[in-house]
Amino acid sequence: MKKTRFTEAQIVGILRELDAGTTASELGRRHGVQANTIRLWRDKYGGLETSDLARLKQLEAESARKDRVIARLTMEVDAVRELIAKNGWSPCSEKKP
Repeated sequence: MKKTRFTEAQIVGILRELDAGTTASELGRRHGVQANTIRLWRDKYGGLETSDLARLKQLEAESARKDRVIARLTMEVDAVRELIAKNGWSPCSEKKP
């Protein structure tokens, strides 16, 4: 995906101008983007404030970290299961006194 030249805070500022009554085509001319781009931004960032963006970034980073941890632990569990199956170790095969 192509990286935008505007920060998310700038995009939210542009959308505030749109909410104030300026047309998308006028904003597009003023900021050098297509009116369709502004409509896409509105769909993605509509109703967000700058503080909401910071919280959203934090939540996305936390979610990505959790996904990495889950993937790593899943791989470890699979490796241990394969080792147990390969060596014939299982709780059922142990003799109880």
